[in-house]
Amino acid sequence: MPSPNTNRRLSPATLQQDIDAYNGLQTISSYTTARPEATPEAIQTAYTAMLALQSDETQKQAMFKAAADAARMAEWEFHNTVLSMKEAVKGQFGSDSDAAVAVGYKKKSERKRPAKKQPKES
Repeated sequence: MPSPNTNRRLSPATLQQDIDAYNGLQTISSYTTARPEATPEAIQTAYTAMLALQSDETQKQAMFKAAADAARMAEWEFHNTVLSMKEAVKGQFGSDSDAAVAVGYKKKSERKRPAKKQPKES
């Protein structure tokens, strides 16, 4: 039998089947095994660890989403302040100044004027 790929997550349906099987095992009072990983105590320990780590993952995902939202808002705040600064520079020094070029604008006098379209002769 090939070894399972543990790099992928188990499907929720598979996990639910495992939980149902574990809950069903708790109703069997005469269950005994020689396999240490299949004892009710080992299964209880693994189940508790899984729940704790799933809870930890959910909390960290929420923290990640909050951090991503905060970073996104900070990016927009920075962008809006830069736009305000550029408009202030353009207002203070004019749209044809070297200061306007320094903040990313093109000099008004260096803009290429649109050419008139010549009508086609048929």
